[in-house]
Amino acid sequence: MNKSILSERTNNAEGLKMVFKKKALMPYITAGDPDLAMTEEIILTLDKSGADLIEIGIPFSDPLLDGPVIQESGQRALHSGTNLKKIFEMLEGLRGRIRAPYLLMGSYNPILSYGKDKFISDAGRTGVSGVIIPDLPYEQDIEFYQDLKKNNLPPIFMVTPVSTEKRLRLYGEIGSGFLYCVSLLGITGTEQGSEEEIKTYLERVRRYTDLPLALGFGINGPEKAKKVVEHVDGIIIGTALIRIIKKYAEDKELLLQAIAGFISGIKEIM
Repeated sequence: MNKSILSERTNNAEGLKMVFKKKALMPYITAGDPDLAMTEEIILTLDKSGADLIEIGIPFSDPLLDGPVIQESGQRALHSGTNLKKIFEMLEGLRGRIRAPYLLMGSYNPILSYGKDKFISDAGRTGVSGVIIPDLPYEQDIEFYQDLKKNNLPPIFMVTPVSTEKRLRLYGEIGSGFLYCVSLLGITGTEQGSEEEIKTYLERVRRYTDLPLALGFGINGPEKAKKVVEHVDGIIIGTALIRIIKKYAEDKELLLQAIAGFISGIKEIM
């Protein structure tokens, strides 16, 4: 892809950075769990309840970092027939209806299968503000990452407590929007490290970048959010929200009420 197809759009990288001027809450959901019609309702509810960004997962049969709860949500979504084409159709219907920017997060394989140029085109057309690909290090497809940036789709890079200085320096320099800081070594839904360990980790990351830092993995409610919020620019919550979706999947009204209460409760302490 040689030229930008989205040059007329607002600068998404700067827009994402602005979100973190205040402490930002970024919930994660899996697109298509329990189905795409409900996903649309959930996104609208997240937005109304105070979410500052919304991370939308692309379901895949073999994700890299997902714990069992999010893996199961991906399987439910795939079983309901969810794919990238249908996700973009849903997002098209959301344009102009929500305040919060939304990001796509997913494995590289579905993007390759869909077609990289088509993915970039459709993501831009449907208002996606950034892309997270946990299993694609920058050097494995530099051209794709450059094309994302050229087309105003900031790639959001992930770092961990054992990321090398070389990796932190690279992502600190080429990253855009914010850095996604994994709070522990493992998979989603597992326990965080101690508050002091997280503080030390984030201080180390900050030595290599001026980008906002969002912390994810292991934050499952207001109490844990309260413990770490002063050390970070944003908090990412996924597994706890997916559990709510699974619990109330058969009752739309209860589901949306539970999500609204959960998100507004966390936002209040932030």
